[in-house]
Amino acid sequence: PILEFLPTSISTTMSSGAGYDLSPTTFSPDGRLFQVEYAHKAVENSGTAIGIRCVDGCVLGVEKVLLSPLLKAGSNKQLHTLGPHHGMAFSGWAPDARQLIDRGRSEVQSYEETYGSEIPAEVLAERMAQYVHYFTLHGALRPFGVGAIVAGYDPETKKHALHMIEPNGVQYRYFGAALGKGRMGAKTEIEKLNLSTITCREALKEIAKIIHTLHDEGKDKPFELELSWLCEESSWKHQHVPSALANEVEAAAKKEIEDAEMEDDDEEDDE
Repeated sequence: PILEFLPTSISTTMSSGAGYDLSPTTFSPDGRLFQVEYAHKAVENSGTAIGIRCVDGCVLGVEKVLLSPLLKAGSNKQLHTLGPHHGMAFSGWAPDARQLIDRGRSEVQSYEETYGSEIPAEVLAERMAQYVHYFTLHGALRPFGVGAIVAGYDPETKKHALHMIEPNGVQYRYFGAALGKGRMGAKTEIEKLNLSTITCREALKEIAKIIHTLHDEGKDKPFELELSWLCEESSWKHQHVPSALANEVEAAAKKEIEDAEMEDDDEEDDE
């Protein structure tokens, strides 16, 4: 009865459930926030980012898609240092990531000035997640189109941790986490690893192997593999992996993939 007096466009919108994506604060009848889901989709359409917590530290790796052959090698990095003992990998919109990186660095500095000590990894991740969540609560704002994996080390407790922050503001602590278009495949491969014994050097090769395996050269654009770590070998400071070591593990990963493909071809020929 009420719908009979409404314009056709409004009546159709209400009856079909559409139109609930005009604001991040409006729930659909089935309890969904469409703008937040669109933010998740922006991350899912971006390059894969992986983080693994090892027995001797944390390792981060990113499939940085090269949007143009004219880009300078090594520019537009997707691995960033938030503080001496904290690092972050992201997948999604780089401009949104810049805001999140600045916020993370501000939280690290503010905590040290207030309490005189390094901010624990879980506190940093929680504060960054609260900042991301804030942007889903106001109609004048839009959600972040970026997800982040944060690695941190607490010098006081001598413990390291890995957290993942999603575009809706949710954050959890993980042994292994992944974001981006290869998230599901990467998660499956990470679950096969023995995360209770794996070392950072072993994890570097595994991350390189996962990213190269999931990358489809026929469909996807070329990419650069970025690797960083926070471990005993880096004196518990977040640093990019030395170029020589990064090239070594990437070459080893590619060789393993090629060997596995050759074995599969031989098995098919035998059949």
